[in-house]
Amino acid sequence: MIWYSHFRSLARSSAIMAERGQQPPAKRLCCRSGYSPSCRSGQRVGAACGSNSGGMPGGSGKTQSPESLLDIAARRVAEKWPFQRVEERFERIPEPVQRRIVYWSFPRSEREICMYSSFNIAAVGEESAGTGEGNGSGGSGGAGVDETRLPFRRGIALLESGCVDNVLQVGFHLSGTVMEPATQSEPEAICNVAISFDRCKITSVTCSCGNKDIFYCAHVVALSLYRIRKPDQVKLHLPISETLFQMNRDQLQKFVQYLITVHHTEVLPTAQKLADEILSQNSEINQVHGAPDPTAGASIDDENCWHLDEEQVQEQVKLFLSQGGYHGSGKQLNLLFAKVREMLKMRDSNGARMLTLITEQFMADPRLSLWRQQGTAMNDKHRLLWDELGALWMCIVLNPHCKPEQKAGWLRQLRKWNSVDVCPWEDGNHGNELPNLTNALPQGVNGNQEPPSRPHRTVFTRAIEACDLDWQDSHLQHIISSDLCTNYCYHDDTENSLFDSHGWPLWHEHVPTACARVDALRSHGYPREALRLAIAIVSTLRRQQQKQLELFRVQKKELLHRGITSITNLEGWVGHPLDPIGTLFSCLMEACRVEDDSCSGFPDFAECIGQAKSADFQHHHVHKFLEEGESYLTLAVEIALIGLGQQRIMPEGLYTQEKVCRNEEQLISKLQEIELDDTLVKIFRKQAVFLLEAGPYSGLGEIVHRESVPMHTFAKYLFTSLLPHDAELAYKIALRAMRLLVLESTAPTADMSRSHHIASVVPNRYPRWFTLSHIESQQCELASTMLTAAKGDVRRLETVLESIQKNIHSSSHIFKLAQDAFKIATLMDSLPDITLLKVSLELGLQVMRMTLSTLNWRRREMVRWLVTCATEVGVYALDSIMQSWFTLFTPTEATSIVATTVMSNSTIVRLHLDCHQQEKLASSARTLALQCAMKDPQNCALSALTLCEKDHIAFETAYQIVLDAATTGMSYTQLFTIARYMEHRGYPMRAYKLATLAMTHLNLSYNQDTHPAINDVLWACALSHSLGKNELAAVIPLVVKSVKCATVLSDILRRCTLTTPGLVGLHGRRNSGKLMSLDKAPLRQLLDATIGAYINTTHSRLTHISPRHYSEFIEFLSKARETFLMAHDGHIQFTQFIDNLKQIYKGKKKLMMLVRERFG
Repeated sequence: MIWYSHFRSLARSSAIMAERGQQPPAKRLCCRSGYSPSCRSGQRVGAACGSNSGGMPGGSGKTQSPESLLDIAARRVAEKWPFQRVEERFERIPEPVQRRIVYWSFPRSEREICMYSSFNIAAVGEESAGTGEGNGSGGSGGAGVDETRLPFRRGIALLESGCVDNVLQVGFHLSGTVMEPATQSEPEAICNVAISFDRCKITSVTCSCGNKDIFYCAHVVALSLYRIRKPDQVKLHLPISETLFQMNRDQLQKFVQYLITVHHTEVLPTAQKLADEILSQNSEINQVHGAPDPTAGASIDDENCWHLDEEQVQEQVKLFLSQGGYHGSGKQLNLLFAKVREMLKMRDSNGARMLTLITEQFMADPRLSLWRQQGTAMNDKHRLLWDELGALWMCIVLNPHCKPEQKAGWLRQLRKWNSVDVCPWEDGNHGNELPNLTNALPQGVNGNQEPPSRPHRTVFTRAIEACDLDWQDSHLQHIISSDLCTNYCYHDDTENSLFDSHGWPLWHEHVPTACARVDALRSHGYPREALRLAIAIVSTLRRQQQKQLELFRVQKKELLHRGITSITNLEGWVGHPLDPIGTLFSCLMEACRVEDDSCSGFPDFAECIGQAKSADFQHHHVHKFLEEGESYLTLAVEIALIGLGQQRIMPEGLYTQEKVCRNEEQLISKLQEIELDDTLVKIFRKQAVFLLEAGPYSGLGEIVHRESVPMHTFAKYLFTSLLPHDAELAYKIALRAMRLLVLESTAPTADMSRSHHIASVVPNRYPRWFTLSHIESQQCELASTMLTAAKGDVRRLETVLESIQKNIHSSSHIFKLAQDAFKIATLMDSLPDITLLKVSLELGLQVMRMTLSTLNWRRREMVRWLVTCATEVGVYALDSIMQSWFTLFTPTEATSIVATTVMSNSTIVRLHLDCHQQEKLASSARTLALQCAMKDPQNCALSALTLCEKDHIAFETAYQIVLDAATTGMSYTQLFTIARYMEHRGYPMRAYKLATLAMTHLNLSYNQDTHPAINDVLWACALSHSLGKNELAAVIPLVVKSVKCATVLSDILRRCTLTTPGLVGLHGRRNSGKLMSLDKAPLRQLLDATIGAYINTTHSRLTHISPRHYSEFIEFLSKARETFLMAHDGHIQFTQFIDNLKQIYKGKKKLMMLVRERFG
């Protein structure tokens, strides 16, 4: 027996290693059946895993007998000892003892089976709801998959439908068949499943279904749950080597021959090979004693860890990264990170192993090099993934119970990754030159040494620094190990006292580092210890807050007089890579969450995993470390308010600035889920007062640094929370937060006497706030919230208006506020609020002044809205904006929009104006129109004439302004437009005069036969012709001088010869007279000019004519002949003209041939 055991054990390790692949370093102890992972030894969870009781003696029935000593001992041995150590420890192990050890060595908890077969149910719901993605296996493609398709759920369904059969346990090896029912697309299939296990952990799985996934398939789940739920129905045998040991030679030979006969096609070649080697004296197989046995359990050297398919983890991560954010790959990776956290919480060492595999694939991502070469920033999705990667490594290296050799191995690996050129930086693509702050303060309470600077901190830098931290400090151990750590012999003499005035413990450490410890404790399944440390940190911060307030009160007069401020925190806690405030908040909120008790005992884990646990937050009062009336909930809210109100410098770089905004909004969103009661309102009041009075320690202090992170979002939350309870305090907070000093020309100076001031670290840099537009929008939202709340309160509205005018520098945001105020003031279900309307108008006027001299694509919309707003305010507002138009509008806006709208019938009807008021408004509008026409006649003259139509003096004045400007400042287009207007109004002579003035500015060349001014020229000539011979005679010289286009001139000539000048009089009476002669002035001059234009145009065209334009040219000559023939000697002139063409352009033979064919 001993010889055979030794013979078997020598080769046992290699067989198992070959079956399950290379294993990672030493593993943690697994959770035992009936014990919560978070409980310490001896703390039993009631009714835990009751479904497993069938394998315990006396486990069935209403009355339970105590377990036998054999079962108790076998279970403990099966959990802790590899079977080889058991064999070596005892000379002889009775068979019943072996059977009970083998029996108890299989996992007893369904939690681990679920963890290794599916993504966390909660994570699936949170991370991938609505993506509609996933694969059929439901494993790594679990995002968005129906829960019933998850492998764990499918395994339960297969088990409960009786699909598991032929279950056999031989030693530490479990096998069976699982029937996969037929579907519409697939026939029924039988899957052969084999599972190896050791010390209550599955160490290897194989299934004939060919599953390629990170997690166990449904068939493995079904077989595992069958063994857990129905252990007495599983046929159990000792390891096969024990059975072989009991056989004699004949039985062994018969056994081998039968085995070969049954499986001869598969094993015969192998059997012959082994036989040859055994018969050879010098073969390798004969150099060692014993033979491998895959059913014999683990050797001493085997690592005890759950089976994890490393190759599939690497392949899946590589696949997700290659998809570049498409198909929900980012959500899939987040689910993998959630799985790592789940493993850590279960204290499963595969968490670190899995994270290592993920990190290696992240570092091998080819886009890292591409981004670095191109100098482009990583997108936000990838940045968030890298952040989570770094945070997970921080948790792993801060494991309070990891072995030194483990931490050393992690440190080597982290340093290796950290040294790679393409390793992402902590703050995005912007180099961070702030000092090493993870250990800025020692983990104890003494020492103030300043660590050296290190630029370009990577996502792994903090984890590397955290490797230097330990948990050996005695005070730290006292804090996390007991609720009774108090010291009532307290003296408040030192800044770094270990206890507060109540004798409760404090923990003085760099806040993000201390909170990283809390996160590590929570992540590794130590919630009570994490809570104790979190309370100590919160107590420390509250004490520091009070000390800071007292210090500022002493220095207040001097600081305010000098107008300086200092930043005490180079790293803000909100937006920090380690998220210290978020960690404390989450830890405390978990402690006060009330959960449904239905799953507390887990009588059947499968029945609970799919249930949504209803959660609420209540005040859980505890006696230790909390004052009267305090609870975990009040602590969580208070620490969130402290962190959000901290004055902190805006970090450099786009990503870090966006992260500050994003984390602030996320924390506020969590706070908004909490319903405020009287206790919490007291906390809000207390913190609000502190924020207002704490000077440089608060982002809402009287003086803040120019580059301090603005408090608009936080202040809006405080305002809405405090308003129902303390309106005065709410407005103080909101009004103080309205400032945005980074846009001010003057800002508080730096306190250069303070070594910790930000200027000593980042001197004289011009701020680059990439999130400025977002910040300004938040400032606008805060102002809008105050305006809404202040409706009906004249004093508050005036105060808010003053703050807006002082602090908001964006015209678009002020315009939005003006529109918001207008909407609120004119709600349909109430009377207009005249005070709020006036505020809206004032803001609109400010926008007009701000945008008057700048280009703004919304300017016309703004002007129209302002007139609408002024109309709602009343007639005096309209009169006021017209009186001061030059400070608000351009002349064009004032005449075309403002005055026109004011003079419209709709405005008169809307305001119910009497005749006197109408005349007063009209007078103001006419005055405005004339002033605008004087200032900008080109664009305002026509509008001025229109507005002054009903006032003769004003109309004449406007007309004179047009005449004065016609010779210098107006174009022919503008003059023609006004001339047409004059004709339309019944002033043909004025129209004629303006038309002649326009003609002096016009110049049409020979080839501009489609010029838009042609219609105006034809209209002017027609107008002159209708007025009489003298007017026509005066305008024709102007036409000849300005127009060189032959077709236009010929058109004018024909029109003038069709009717008698002045044939249609001013009053419609037809005049008698003769047609004008073409041989006399003024038509003779026009005819000669037209013929000359045709001749010049012909020569110009022939200079660069191409064959495809020949036919067009012939038609042009035909039109020219018609004009030539209008002269008494036109036929002769045209013939000479054609002859000259033939002579000059005789080289163009084809063209000249066409000319001869048409014209002879």
